[in-house]
Amino acid sequence: MRRLLALLLLAAVCGQLAAHEMKTALTKVLFNQRSGNIEVMHRFYVHDAEHGVKQLFDKGADLLNSEQTQHTFSRYVSEHFALTSLSGDAINLTLIGGQLDGRFFWVYQEATIPTGLDGLRIKHNALQALWPAQVNTVNVEGRGEVKSLSFDNKTGWQQLSF
Repeated sequence: MRRLLALLLLAAVCGQLAAHEMKTALTKVLFNQRSGNIEVMHRFYVHDAEHGVKQLFDKGADLLNSEQTQHTFSRYVSEHFALTSLSGDAINLTLIGGQLDGRFFWVYQEATIPTGLDGLRIKHNALQALWPAQVNTVNVEGRGEVKSLSFDNKTGWQQLSF
């Protein structure tokens, strides 16, 4: 009987842990020389994104079944991520859209690669006003070695050179 109770308790705790937000997001900024574009791919856990839209916009939001909710979250992410040149010239990203993919929700943006770009200034604060523990990691690829930056609720703009 004790083993059964211990097993049930363990299953309940594991289920609760799996249901909690991860409070992390991963973004890839890819310099695609073939297309001439900077391609930005943000990956959020569906659970985080779903809870985020419910708390930020509408308690009845349904990320899994509503294209409007998916668009709202995609727009929100695009408004909380920015790129500039090292001199501060904005790189205007176009929101391509978002999509569900298993336990992840992806948001896509792109911009033409500016000529003479020798580095980036990056800001990424999606979900951080809601959850101070949110960490957004950005990997920059396609300009030499992969470079990574992490953004927490105390991090503003960061920069890197190529």
